[in-house]
Amino acid sequence: MSLRFPMRGLKISADFSGKRTAPSAESKRSLSFMPGVFEISIEEQFSAAHALRNYPGNCEHLHGHNWAVEVTVECEELNEIGIGIDFREVKQSVREALHRLDHVNLNELPQFCDINPSSENIARHLYNELSRKLNTEKIRVSRVRVSETPTSKASYREI
Repeated sequence: MSLRFPMRGLKISADFSGKRTAPSAESKRSLSFMPGVFEISIEEQFSAAHALRNYPGNCEHLHGHNWAVEVTVECEELNEIGIGIDFREVKQSVREALHRLDHVNLNELPQFCDINPSSENIARHLYNELSRKLNTEKIRVSRVRVSETPTSKASYREI
């Protein structure tokens, strides 16, 4: 049995006898035209205090973290020397954004007056700020991940 997906030009073969079947030559040719995406990621850190308003537990009290931030940028094309975006450019933009968050009480910053400075909201804030600075026609911030601890992380991305 073969299924065709004309919008994507794919043909999928199925053998219901329990045997695996190899993709057809036609399917292999179609897949070779699927666009790829390059991703680069950098990591930086900052230290800050926060309190989660109305949280039913210890996190409602002022406390601090050594936050880790991972920023991922994607592009479909590379420049003439084989680079999508220079790591240094991304790192510099992230450092500038984190400088405003470093060694402060996040609850006192204007961007967190009306919302909790949770990992999720910090990730969204950084995503929006970095997108304004780094996004072009060919490059975009695809995800920001914020970690309060090595085992507690939150990400923000737009789809």
